[in-house]
Amino acid sequence: GGTLFLDEIGDMSLSAQAKVLRALQESKITRVGGEKEISVNVRVLAATNKDLLQEIADKNFREDLYHRLSVILIKVPALNDRRDDIPDLVQKFLQDIAADYGDKPKKISPAALKYLQGLDWRGNIRELRNVVERLVIMSDATVEEADAKAFAGK
Repeated sequence: GGTLFLDEIGDMSLSAQAKVLRALQESKITRVGGEKEISVNVRVLAATNKDLLQEIADKNFREDLYHRLSVILIKVPALNDRRDDIPDLVQKFLQDIAADYGDKPKKISPAALKYLQGLDWRGNIRELRNVVERLVIMSDATVEEADAKAFAGK
């Protein structure tokens, strides 16, 4: 057993959804190009940024798969709805990115943080992380408000 994470399941084609549903119902899969069925025992976690009930109504998502997956639903609010989290997220990303680059974390000025908090984050945390990485690459030891304005890409 293990855990299978299906990211952006709302973007999956109807034919792929049918295959996932079959695998979940029967606990068996067949490899691409294979003929032998393989038993699987996995816990499935799925994520999407889409409203799956609306996708079902629009006939873009299988209702039976939705019910199979929706044992526990966790709604994570958009970053725009929790702007107070941005400073902590930025600090975490500064540390992570520094570790990735084998460098010490850069600092960020309060004004730059405030500027980032005021931006529209349609791409949510992924977009914020990419912006922070860009700021790390393009800025000096401390990310200033001018850097955020110049390199945030907004």
